[in-house]
Amino acid sequence: MSDKRAVILVSGGLDSTTVLAMALAQGYACYTLSFDYGQRHRAELYAAQRVSDTLGDVEHKVVNLNLDSIGGSALTDANIAVPEQATEGIPVTYVPARNTVFLSIALGWAEVLGAQDIFIGVNAVDYSGYPDCRPDYIKAYETMANLATRAGVEGNKLSIHTPLMEMSKGDIITTGMQLGVDYSLTVSCYQASDDGLACGKCDACRLRAQGFADAGLADPTRYA
Repeated sequence: MSDKRAVILVSGGLDSTTVLAMALAQGYACYTLSFDYGQRHRAELYAAQRVSDTLGDVEHKVVNLNLDSIGGSALTDANIAVPEQATEGIPVTYVPARNTVFLSIALGWAEVLGAQDIFIGVNAVDYSGYPDCRPDYIKAYETMANLATRAGVEGNKLSIHTPLMEMSKGDIITTGMQLGVDYSLTVSCYQASDDGLACGKCDACRLRAQGFADAGLADPTRYA
């Protein structure tokens, strides 16, 4: 096993699965991290376990967070409908502070593991307009991380890797295919059924379908 350890945030979706494949290809020993945060369905957690096992992580950890206790998002509050048409501005599927919370837990696990690298599949091209998916946010978080941890202040710089940041969805899929990713294992849909059937209507489904079309590849998504 490689001495070069990394924590990879894995949701079970297309982007994070591609990031895991990329980190493995770079020779990292990958520790995958997922969150049961009160989201609408568990299909993505099952998918996260599948892709972690299939691609070959060292350990997969699921951390429980009750973000549904504060709500504020269509993904954590059943009273807020998931939009099935394109919307203007930051959509209601934005989960308040989600990436900040997720990265903070990843940062803690990285310290425990002695890892200096965290990978996250945020993207500023084909994305839903979330503020915590932008380069400025990641840069600021990395600065904070190195001020807030023992590893950082002792000179063991921690890096946040965002290899998908400037890639289109089609390019992400093409890259994953070149690395041998089986995208039929993944679930992107915001309101998938428990067995992973996608709605085909939400923003995540639309971006995913367009990505496969742009890549000129058959879409392996199972639709309801």
